[in-house]
Amino acid sequence: MLRFCYAQRRSFRRNNMEDTVLTLSVDAAGAAAQPSYLEGHKPVSSETLLARILDSLAEDKAEDIVDIDLRGKTAIGDYMVIASGRSTRQVAALAEKLTDRLKQEFGRLSKIEGKNTGDWILVDTGDIIIHLFRPEVREFYQLEKMWVPLGQQAKNA
Repeated sequence: MLRFCYAQRRSFRRNNMEDTVLTLSVDAAGAAAQPSYLEGHKPVSSETLLARILDSLAEDKAEDIVDIDLRGKTAIGDYMVIASGRSTRQVAALAEKLTDRLKQEFGRLSKIEGKNTGDWILVDTGDIIIHLFRPEVREFYQLEKMWVPLGQQAKNA
């Protein structure tokens, strides 16, 4: 549930008048709600969604696709998928096609961050977080090392 609050703040400019600032207050329970679905689509399991995401990335020639099981490690999602594209254009196209397929097949609305630059794009489907990188950027951040325990390998798809 979103609520708008008017916050009063003193302005110490020339005329010392009060400004009214519109701020957005988000109800935490509502923000952590289930992922968004289009009307007429039923929720799917995260395993089904993961399988389709991996297939979609493989169909679009993504490289070094890795999936990491996050269940029991964090509340941000059930799985994380990390993949690379050869160029900024391919990385952006991977993200665009993936979100379109998830919308058409499952009615799942996804959020995209970083599409303008194309170096690192994050696609958030609710249950699964997808990181799409250019190879140089992926090597620099090394997300796999952060989420996979020592001595254990991430699963390559």
